[in-house]
Amino acid sequence: MSTITAAYYRGNKTFEVKETEVRPPAAGEVQIRVAYCGICGTDLHAYHGNMDARVGFERILGHEMSGKVAAVGEGVEGWSEGDAVVVRPLDPGAPNPATEAGYHHISHNLKFIGLDTDGAFQELWNVPAFTLHALPEGLRLDHAALIEPVAVACHDVRMSELAEGEDVVVIGGGPIGILVAMVALDTGGKVVISEVNPHRLKIAKALGFDTVNPMEQDLKAEIDGRTGGKGADVVFEVSGTQPGVDAMTAVAATRGRICMVAIHATKPTVDMFQFFWRELKLIGARVYEPEDYEKAIALVANGAIDAETVITDVSPLGNIQAAFEALDASPTALKSLIKVGEPA
Repeated sequence: MSTITAAYYRGNKTFEVKETEVRPPAAGEVQIRVAYCGICGTDLHAYHGNMDARVGFERILGHEMSGKVAAVGEGVEGWSEGDAVVVRPLDPGAPNPATEAGYHHISHNLKFIGLDTDGAFQELWNVPAFTLHALPEGLRLDHAALIEPVAVACHDVRMSELAEGEDVVVIGGGPIGILVAMVALDTGGKVVISEVNPHRLKIAKALGFDTVNPMEQDLKAEIDGRTGGKGADVVFEVSGTQPGVDAMTAVAATRGRICMVAIHATKPTVDMFQFFWRELKLIGARVYEPEDYEKAIALVANGAIDAETVITDVSPLGNIQAAFEALDASPTALKSLIKVGEPA
């Protein structure tokens, strides 16, 4: 039996890159020759050992990917060898009240492919055919590896009901925050990014965004000054910090909408009085739906997402350990990709 190269998470901030046997795609599956896979914040969370009970020590991580179809399993129609694709890595599992209501992406039985099952840090990857989305001809596969996180941003902005001309504050200028800002700008929002990391502020400015460093400036005063004292119509909390949660209610306008994007490691304290006083709305947003993926593909393909600026480094699969260590320690990286293979 032939073999492929795969990177296994072994715990204690360690990956083992080794040869593993190739399994043909089962019925209903498609086998993908993976080209690129981004390192997600969730992957870093797993790398730090915070998800060991969930992922174990025999897991191949990775889900922000691009590639080409290598083979199709029995019963699969509509896909052929060589098709350029990305994967929407959600398996809703058995039917339940959420799926029956149409909310397959937040199914009670949801399995996140690449965490709950093996992911894309391997040369050949078998996934359910229903997870695939086709890429337009000519879209670079390294750029296409951004589609999954862009889809997160598309879902966040859609859930916020952002309208053209509204004032937007994005709290947190990391990879998802920057992408949320780009999608909000494309939607017609007037966007300000709040970020404390000077390197990320530099990237945000290079992308043309107005920025505020709340360590050096009064964020509420800055937003009030820009909006005539109104505040932000839409606030995205993407920092995952208590200061970010404090800021989200402080900068919101009367009847402003706050979209909670970040996953907080501990329960934050929220100023609920502001929700009563100014009739604020708090909106949860988790992963994405098919329409968000299609929107993300269009935005990456038409250049609304500045992929060249967002992607700050690319490493081969064999150097995945060093890539995680560098990203974990780097104050300058934004989105790091692993080059997994070379699809024909």
